This record gives sequence, structure tokens and C-alpha cells, in this order.
Amino acid sequence: MESVLECKNLTKSYRKKPALDGINLEIPKGSIVGLLGPNGSGKTTLLKLAAGLLTPTNGEITIEGLKPGVETKEIVAYQPDKVYLNDWMNAEDLIKMMADFYANFSKDKAFDMIGHLNIDVKQKLKSMSKGTKEKVQLILTMSREVPLYMLDEPIGGVDPAARDYILNTIINNYREDATVLISTHLISDIENVLNHIVFLKNGKIVRTGDVDDVREETGMSIDQLFREEFKC
Repeated sequence: MESVLECKNLTKSYRKKPALDGINLEIPKGSIVGLLGPNGSGKTTLLKLAAGLLTPTNGEITIEGLKPGVETKEIVAYQPDKVYLNDWMNAEDLIKMMADFYANFSKDKAFDMIGHLNIDVKQKLKSMSKGTKEKVQLILTMSREVPLYMLDEPIGGVDPAARDYILNTIINNYREDATVLISTHLISDIENVLNHIVFLKNGKIVRTGDVDDVREETGMSIDQLFREEFKC
């Protein structure tokens, strides 16, 4: 199995309390991976480390063999769990800005996805609903051609009807040799698109593997297994 992201004894502590506690992990290339766990399990910390927004306390994390930094920003498309876009800009401005920032950004793909949503490219973000802003943000992320997409709770803030669109957008807009790493606690909504899972609990990996293998081994769906693993 060829991996796109690798962690070796990775630890990240805040005030001596570990958010990630010595994890070892390989994320396979060419797959849609669910990074699954309850709130506070370390999912966002792991993504921020991979995006180069945090530095490890101990251990290491690499993307295609590189430590997160200037070089990896060209090969990773990261979407945080909060809308980070400037409210005074419109979708057209944002698409042009992203094209200026990233040589691997496709304006044609972005405008095509915006059109399918019937979003007015001249409408300022401040007059859009939260769900529409999140869709615009996802479109900007998925319009890049990169080996690794990392999405933090991409369906957490939108209504159930919009979740199908968002998942379809993710599935239909990445190269087959690329990897999509989706952090979420809404397992039932994304289970049918996942190839691989990582269960995080209290900063430790409690299960990882191919989705079909895990279902066969446990006799449970990923959603059932998650509920069993993380029940209070």
C-alpha cells in the first residue's frame, strides 16, 4: 500500500495534555478516508498538523515524504471546519484570487460547480446563508488538482438535503489517484463513499483499515461499529 500521509509516533500536546498521543498511521493513496471520532478526539489537530498550521510536540508527520511546510501547501488542499472567506468578496473574486494563488487551481471547474448550484457569482458572501458559504468554500477546495484533500467537518453545518450535493461534489471532483481525508462524526451520511477508515479516541487510533475488510471482520456497518466503539 502506497501512502500519501504518514505519522510516526506523532504527539501534539496543549499545556502538557496530549491532543494526539503517539499515533502511527499511513493514509493510502487513491482513496476516500473517513477520519472518525467524537468531538475532542484529535481529528482537527491531526488535520492542522498535516496542513502545517501546527507543529508536532514529538514524532513526525509527512506528506508524500515531505514535512508540512511551503512545499506541501502546493500538494494539499485543506478546508477548515469554519468559514474563513472574506465576507466582502463575492464568488467570482474568490475564484480569481485562488487562481492567482495556486497554479493547480481550475477556474473552469470552479465556475462550473458554482453554476450547478445556481449561486450568483456577483453576490457578496455576507449576504449568503451559512450553508451557501460552506458550499462555496468546498468548491474552492475541490477545484484544485492535488494529491491530498483534507476536509474538516464539510457536512456538519449544512442541511441534510445539501449533504448529498456536497458528497457528490467531493466524489466527482478529485483525481482517482488522489486521496480525500474527511473528518466527521456524521458517519451514516458518508459511510457509502468511504474506502478506508481511521477511528480516533482521546488522541489515540483505536481502529484503522479498509472499509470492506472492517465490515467483514466485525459483521457491522461502520456507523454501527462507531456507535459501539464510542458509546458512553
